Order: sequence, then C-alpha cells, then structure tokens
Amino acid sequence: MGAGHTHPMYVHGHSSVHHFAPEVKIAASVLFTVVVVATPRELLPAFGAYALIVAALAVLARIPAGWLARRSLIELPFVATAVLLPFFAAGPRTDVLGLSVAVEGLWAGWNILVKGTLGVLIALLLAGTTPARDVLVGLDRLRTPQAITQIALFMLRYLDVLADEARRMRIARLSRLDDPRFLWQVRGFAAGLGTLFLRAFERGERVFLAMRSRGYTGRLPAALHEGSVATARQWAIGAVVPALAVVVLLADRFLV
Repeated sequence: MGAGHTHPMYVHGHSSVHHFAPEVKIAASVLFTVVVVATPRELLPAFGAYALIVAALAVLARIPAGWLARRSLIELPFVATAVLLPFFAAGPRTDVLGLSVAVEGLWAGWNILVKGTLGVLIALLLAGTTPARDVLVGLDRLRTPQAITQIALFMLRYLDVLADEARRMRIARLSRLDDPRFLWQVRGFAAGLGTLFLRAFERGERVFLAMRSRGYTGRLPAALHEGSVATARQWAIGAVVPALAVVVLLADRFLV
C-alpha cells in the first residue's frame, strides 16, 4: 500500500532532468506540445528544429535512443493512418515514386505523422524521467481537479493488485481444463471479467470507507508532497523549452 510505485516507462537516472520538480516538467511538456500542434504543417523547418530540441532533451536526460524508438511504436496505428491518407483523400493528385496520391492527403498525413511523433517523444521523455507518483504530485501542484488525481492515484496503487487477481483467476480456469483460445468459451471469459469488475468495485468501497474512517479529506496525502518543490530557477529553466519552440515558430512564420 505504501510503496512508491515506479512504472515500467521510468528510466532510473541521475540527470539534471530527473531531478527537476515534476510540475515544471509537466508544464514544459504540455506547452511544448501545444506549440507543436499550433504550428502550420507547411513550416517544415520548424518541425526539424522541434526534433532537435527533443533530441537535446533526450541527451540531457540520458535517455537511450533505442529506448525511445521501442516505446514510440505505440503510435503505429497513427502512422498507418498517415500512410494511407494520401491514397484515399480527394482533391488534386500528384505522382510520388510512381504512385498517384492526393496532395491534400500528403499534407494531412505529414501533419499527423510529425505532430504525433513529436508529441509521443516529449511524453516519453516526461515518463522516462518522472516516476508515476511524482507525475500525480506534479498534477496536484498544478491544481488539476482532485477527482482526476485521486482516480489516477488509486489506479496506480491497485492496478498491480487487479492484474494479480486476474492472473489467479486465469490459472484457476486453466486448471479446470478451460482454454480461452476457443471462440465458444468467450462466455466464460466475459463472466470472469464481470467477476473481476465486481471484486474491484467491492474492494474500492471497502478501501474508501477505511480511508474515510482515518480522516481522508479527498486530497492527496501530505506525505506525497514532501519531495522537492519547484524553485524560481527551475521554472525559468523549464520555460526555455516552450520558449524556444515559440521562437522557432515565429521565426519560420514571419522571417522565412
């Protein structure tokens, strides 16, 4: 219960980025992503500059390129959409490598691909340098609605418990010669999911009542906030990342 959970995405390290307060990293990541999304898709040099900023952050955080590449595979469905768009979009067409593709589809696919990739990479850098518990603390310090942080906190604490219970239920089914690979056993699988949901709901009720009896007020425990709070210097350094992105956007928009 009291364990400090580190999620599989976290890369243990001692870089300066790891030691920054979580609220600074969250705010910088969100603002950087907003600037990237707001950039017109035609400003190709700007996206190259954004990629250099992300690469510099990865070097500062000592996050291996291979780790980023493997975790980036999560965006494969969006990559597939971006690749298919030029072939199915309407409008004027052009030839690329001997294939007839729509110009608007090319731009739309590029827009999805580059912005999605940069967003995923900056999110991975945040996850790789910030333990899950610290992310929740940072969100709480940034005045995120309590309902969101509380739900996330309980999910973080009890996800492993539920996964363990689901694993035990699966072993019990297999020991009774049940094989979930067969289609006609979907009913049993669905019943198991329903049972797991009911157990999770009942456990949540018991835990909530136990916490209320111990003075729970609906806010994150004060012990979670005992870590380093952002200093003015950290806020100033963290602001450099979105500020650089804004400078790149303005320079490409008005000077090129």
